[in-house]
Amino acid sequence: MSSHAVHGSFTPFDEIRREDWARLSDQTPLPLTAEDAENLRGLGDRLDLDEIDAVYRPISHLLNIQVSSAQNLRRARGGFLDQPLQRTPYVIGVAGSVAVGKSTTGRLLRELMARRPDTPEVQLVTTDGFLLPTAELEARGILHRKGFPESYDRKALLRFVAEVKAGTRRVEAPVYSHLVYDRVPGESVVVQRPDVLIIEGLNVLQPARPRRDGRLGVAVSDYFDFSVYVDARTDVIRRWYIERFLRLRQTAFSDPRSYFHRYAQLTDQEARATAEGIWDSVNGPNLAENVLPTRGRADLVLRKDQDHRVRSVLLRRV
Repeated sequence: MSSHAVHGSFTPFDEIRREDWARLSDQTPLPLTAEDAENLRGLGDRLDLDEIDAVYRPISHLLNIQVSSAQNLRRARGGFLDQPLQRTPYVIGVAGSVAVGKSTTGRLLRELMARRPDTPEVQLVTTDGFLLPTAELEARGILHRKGFPESYDRKALLRFVAEVKAGTRRVEAPVYSHLVYDRVPGESVVVQRPDVLIIEGLNVLQPARPRRDGRLGVAVSDYFDFSVYVDARTDVIRRWYIERFLRLRQTAFSDPRSYFHRYAQLTDQEARATAEGIWDSVNGPNLAENVLPTRGRADLVLRKDQDHRVRSVLLRRV
């Protein structure tokens, strides 16, 4: 299989072309159907069995190798330290921009891995549940920066991931509703030491921030065993976001309970102008300032073309 360095020789990644990556599919059976692909696909994504077979099936096989290696290392280290072996989830982070398809990637990896005999228990948690409540964002005057790092309850998110990685038997994460644009009071996702936990979110690969005393803090990504970044050109993601916004007028926005119901009756021209304004003032700056700079911290980068298909894979060297 051929690969080449990215941006010259000073890179920790090998870039693998789609056709070379797809040849790895033969190493493992495809456990999903066309109906599964339809159910997993997010609004605007172009996900089909061909894409799953060519791109995501090899990823699931690679992750299976990673999980098995981590388990063997844990046993060996436990024996060296004379410590009892403790069941600890293998944690995978999935990052990327709004509208790039990271949620679909997270769901797809969950299904592919859960259907393998080595990792039957796989859970997915999104960091949306750790967004501060809308009332709190309004009180702080940062509702317009929802999705930026400061809009999250970072301490709660860190505590959640740390407890998961410590092997705590039962850990809970808040639930977020995109319909009402807020946390759901009293609801939570319960994580009970699965084989694999996938954590998906905009800012999950951000590095630790210095503390007031000058020491370096702890980042969510410090607890990841593997990470994936879903990538595309910024102008392409912007177009995808606008197209998705236009489609949402006929779907989620049409529900009277939706936080965005006021957008349902916009004309095409008004809706497009609104979507462009939201992207240019919120999602675009957040991508440029906070999300895109973390791409180089991932273990695997999926580079998408404008048709949503992955054209190449960047894999961190070992």
